[in-house]
This record gives sequence, structure tokens and C-alpha cells, in this order.
Amino acid sequence: MSYPVLIPLAAQSPATVMGRIYNHFFVNESSSGVRILLIVLMAVLAHATVRTIRHVSEWLIMRGHTQKGPLGVVTQRPKFVTVTRLTVSGVTFIIYFVALGMIVQEFGFSLTTYLASASVVGLAISFGSQGLVQDIVIGLTLIFWDAMDVNDMVEVAGSTTTVIGRVEEIGMRFTKIVNFYNQTIYIPNRTIGNVSRFPRGGVDAYAHPQIPNATDQETVTRVVERTAVGMWAQFGAIILSEPIVGGVETAQGGGWSFVRVHFKIWPGQGSLIENTFRQQVVKAMREVDPTYSDWQVPVTYRSATVPGTPKKR
Repeated sequence: MSYPVLIPLAAQSPATVMGRIYNHFFVNESSSGVRILLIVLMAVLAHATVRTIRHVSEWLIMRGHTQKGPLGVVTQRPKFVTVTRLTVSGVTFIIYFVALGMIVQEFGFSLTTYLASASVVGLAISFGSQGLVQDIVIGLTLIFWDAMDVNDMVEVAGSTTTVIGRVEEIGMRFTKIVNFYNQTIYIPNRTIGNVSRFPRGGVDAYAHPQIPNATDQETVTRVVERTAVGMWAQFGAIILSEPIVGGVETAQGGGWSFVRVHFKIWPGQGSLIENTFRQQVVKAMREVDPTYSDWQVPVTYRSATVPGTPKKR
């Protein structure tokens, strides 16, 4: 009676990668223990390599406290962060994929079969994750085409809602925005339709209190400046920076004088200037001129600094 002969792991053909490594560094005789040790070492080496790559990439990202890393590259921009992490993810996948293929080959599996099976599984996953693919593609589009950037004030219009807020993070699946109510909103990238940026970090509102002819201009300027600073102190969450109060200007051809006050406010909160600030100025001015009215404090909005806008006093 004949019995089947069990071929040890190390006695198999040295056609595999592990077999070549073993036969190069050791002897042609088989040794299952050493071959298994080589497999374990390869797994450990692959994992250690991945951990090292991830550690180095995060170090590059978090290194520069002045927006630049040790290589002179801007590290806090979403482009650099996203590309770095995406590259690391791709390299990690390749390392693990190759290492797993080399290991299963040692157990008698065909490398061709392994690659074919991986392709089928990848195709099935891609069909089941179309939304994920859309999120990734649109996320990369937002970053590389400068549609928005971290810390930008934006208005994002989706298929069902519109969100106004400051961008905290642009990820591969979600864009994170903090709105006026300090809510953190995660917007799936594939739902983003239109992006409107406020390039100066908010909305520029300009109030132009008029100065009555019979009134001391310095007195009016002090009243307006005191009111503007008080508004900023009270409504700092809406008025994003200290108001800029200019000097006295004269309307060309009109003959009246006014003071220009520049506010930078949170988008959608213009009523604070149109109503509250205007009422405060009118109330204070009536102590100087009892006939002072609301129409004498017009409010306008502009996307850029007005030419000739006076500097901060």
C-alpha cells in the first residue's frame, strides 16, 4: 500500500519569492521553520514600513507652526494635507497587497488567481460604493480647483439645503463647516452643488452717517466712532473685526459731508448694521441735532474695499 507524500512548505519549488530568498541566503535543503519565519518577518516588515510612512507623513503635515514644513512646503493647506494622506493610503494599500500576495503564494495559491480574485472583489466594491467614489472625486475637485479652502467663509448650496459658515476641513467624504450657531455640519461632497466664497472673510458693510451742516464735524466723528466700537464690543460674534472709522468726507457734487464706517460682518447678518447700528447713531445724534433721521445713515454692501476707504483711526 502506498501512502501520499506530504511535501513540506520549504520543499516546494523555489519559484516563489520566499523560495528564492531562502535559497539565496540559506541552503537548497528545505526548512519549513525558516520559511515560516521569513513569512512572519515579511508581514512585520510590511506593517512597520506602513507605520513609518504614516508617521513621517503626519510629521510633515503637523511640523510647521508657521504654515511651512521642514522642506519649505506649505503644510497646513488642504491640498498638501489631502495629497499627502491620499498618497500614503495608496502606498499602504500597495504594500499590504503585495505582501499578502507573496504570503498566500507560499501556501500554494497561484499569484495569477490571487490577482484575478482581487480584481473581481475590487470591481464588486466599486459598484457598491459609487457614492463613496463620487465623494472622493468631488472632494479632490474642490481642493485642486481652489473652490474653497480651510478657514474660508463660504455659502454651500446643495441639493436640498444651503449652508453658510467657515470651512473647518475638506475631507475625502465630507466637508466640515461651522455655521453661525457654532454647529459643526458635515456635508457629503457629492451633494455640493454651488460654492460661493466670501474672499475677504465675511461681508463688507459700509455705513455712511451724514454730518448736518450746523454740527461740529469732530463731535459727530467721535459719536459715530464710539457707537461703532460699542457695537463691536457687544456683537463680536457677528462683527468679525474692529470697525474702521474714517475721517470726514464730502460727497462730490452733493455738498454734504459724511463719515464712512467699515464693518466686516458674518454673512446674512446685515440687519445688525441696517437696524441696530443705525438706530444707535440716530439716537446719539439727536442729542446734537434733534431733527436727525434714519435716512441720514445709509448702509451699503460691497465685495471689495471701496477705493479711497479711509484707514483706521
